[in-house]
Amino acid sequence: MAQEDDLRALGKIMDFMRGISVLFLLINCYWFCYSAFTSWHFTLAIIDRILLNFQRTTGLFSSILWTKLFCVVFLGLSCLGTKGVKEEKITWGMIYSALAVGFVLFFLNWWLLVLPISAVGAASLYIFSLSLGYICLLMAGVWMSRLLKNNLMDDVFNMENESFMQETRLMQNEYSVNLPTRFYYKKRNGTKGGSTSSILSVLRWFSAHRVRVSLMPL
Repeated sequence: MAQEDDLRALGKIMDFMRGISVLFLLINCYWFCYSAFTSWHFTLAIIDRILLNFQRTTGLFSSILWTKLFCVVFLGLSCLGTKGVKEEKITWGMIYSALAVGFVLFFLNWWLLVLPISAVGAASLYIFSLSLGYICLLMAGVWMSRLLKNNLMDDVFNMENESFMQETRLMQNEYSVNLPTRFYYKKRNGTKGGSTSSILSVLRWFSAHRVRVSLMPL
C-alpha cells in the first residue's frame, strides 16, 4: 500500500514538472510572438505585468534561449519517472532521430520570426515548429527513460533479468508428489541462459489443506 502511495506521489511530481515545462513553452510563445497574440486578441494585462516584472528582475527574456532551456530541463526531469513498457521495441536509432529532429525544430527556429512575411504568419510558423520540436524531445526523453530502466534492447520480455535458480534435486518421502518441470535461468557469470530441467516436489501435500468443523447448537 505504501509503495502504491509512493508511486502515485512520484507520478504527481512528474506531472507537475511537465506542467512547468509546458508553462515555459507557452511563455516563450507569448513573449516573442506578442504582436501576433495582440492581433488574435489573446493578451491579458495582468500577464503582461507579471512577465515585465520577471524581465526587469531576472532578464529571463533577454535571449530567446533562456525559456527554451528551462523548458527542456523540466521536461527531462519529468521523463525520469517514466516506467518502461515491455511490449515496446525501442532502439537507440529511434531516440537519436527524435532528439535530432526535436533539437533542430525547437532550438534552431528563431529565424522564422524574422521572415519577410506578416507577423501572424511568422508567429504561426514559429509556434508550429516549437510545438513539433517539443513533442519530438518528449518522445525521445520517454523512450530513453524506458530503455535505460528496463534494458529493452537486450531482452524485450525481461526474462533473463528476472530469472533465478530453482531446485533441481529429486526429494522424496513416503508422502511426496514429484512433478517434472522446466525453467529459464541466466547464469550470473554473464553466459547465455537457457531452459533447465527441474523437479517440483511437494513433500507434505496434506499439510496444505485445512479442515473446518462447525458445531451447531442443538
